[in-house]
Amino acid sequence: MRIVTQAEMKEIEKISAEKHFFNEHLIVENVGLLGAQVLEERIKVFGTDVDVVVLAGKGNNGADGLALARYLVKPGRSVRAFLMFDEKSFSPEALEQLKMAKAFGVKVNAIRDLNELESYFAQNPLPKVVVDAIFGTGVRLPLSNFLYDVIHFVNDNANYTVALDIPTGVSGDSGLAQGNAIKADLTLAVGFPKIGHYVADGAKLSGEVKTLEVGFPAQVTREKGDKFLLTRENLPYKSEARNKFADKKIFGHTLVVGGSHGLTGALAMASSAALKTGSGLVTASTWEPQYQEMVTRLIPEVMTGFVPNDESKWGKVLKGLSKYSSLVIGPGLGRSARARRLVLEIMNNFSGPLVLDADAINALNLKEDSQLFAMRHAPTIMTPHFGEFARFCGLEIEEVEKAPFENLRQAVERTNCTIILKGACTYLGLASGKTYFNFSPNDGMATGGVGDVLAGILGGLLAQDTGLRRE
Repeated sequence: MRIVTQAEMKEIEKISAEKHFFNEHLIVENVGLLGAQVLEERIKVFGTDVDVVVLAGKGNNGADGLALARYLVKPGRSVRAFLMFDEKSFSPEALEQLKMAKAFGVKVNAIRDLNELESYFAQNPLPKVVVDAIFGTGVRLPLSNFLYDVIHFVNDNANYTVALDIPTGVSGDSGLAQGNAIKADLTLAVGFPKIGHYVADGAKLSGEVKTLEVGFPAQVTREKGDKFLLTRENLPYKSEARNKFADKKIFGHTLVVGGSHGLTGALAMASSAALKTGSGLVTASTWEPQYQEMVTRLIPEVMTGFVPNDESKWGKVLKGLSKYSSLVIGPGLGRSARARRLVLEIMNNFSGPLVLDADAINALNLKEDSQLFAMRHAPTIMTPHFGEFARFCGLEIEEVEKAPFENLRQAVERTNCTIILKGACTYLGLASGKTYFNFSPNDGMATGGVGDVLAGILGGLLAQDTGLRRE
């Protein structure tokens, strides 16, 4: 599923109208029909008695809401639209939809004061399903005091809130909210999901994001796109079937380097993950003083090695790197000048696929080391969380949180490597220019060792010459 910016969405709408005669009225009608179908399923949990309240703006988002209200009207159901602006300011499409909504039996009220909405909620005891159709991606921040108060009231009193396209108060491109914003249980994205659904405040305020396929021509939607929602159907890496009769050496040999004092568990988890992912052989290597500690934590299948304390003896270790199919460095490596020197030596001397994780990323910085990345010809994958990425780029973590996609793309362009920026939404930036958004918030992942396991999985896949190398 493609993800778009506001500018890209406008271009799609423009081309669809000019070349395929698919105009705004058809889009609005389809939003109303498809949105009503989705909502019918969602509100079943409230039973037959439910009050649908549509907060309609003056533009096409308001038109979408009025169309949806019209399709929801049926005997015995209460559907009411509150107009948040004077009708004189409505767009032509919003006026047309308002006329039809009234004709179909939608009760319409114009409100200019929060007391009117409060009074309606107080007098009608039915569960309230609120449809936010105030602005969508066309929001202009900051919001007026009136809208600020309405949003606050809805967030506190609605039983279920649906946002059309994106919650009011959230920027469609940056995901940032200034002051107050609708907190939706469900967001119905029109045509395509927007960047703002998955970054900054938008990731927390959009709730479940469901895309309404409103009928844009396939010729238009297929033409471009460099941002995608990661799903099983569009995984960028396709692993080939393994040869059932192959020898273990066919599936490669992964070296995992890391594990400073008290952190050899990270190395053990990464090594085990590489093995379980299918790497034919796995060797774990740590600093010489931590060798015994490491050995007690490893499973028997993992081979062992160590990095000598005496840096003058590193030559033998570096010379031996050529026998490995892939290399992972960083899990538990420690933060020290010596760790940085080891990372630099490995990047200079290992010509195969490389995964830089955790402390290997902490040892580097984009400003000083970008040329080092450029000199590598084999795939290089970095797996930072937001804090590690911020340090690597010389940014404050707040800067990364506000604009993760933009900062990721800049780092990928300067390093020419794949960067997996880990978070509740994980951003996979490829050197090819594509970015995949893995939006799967999961508190079960908030535990020590998850990143180490990911690094090991990547190393194991790279050793087997999967699609990871070719991408």
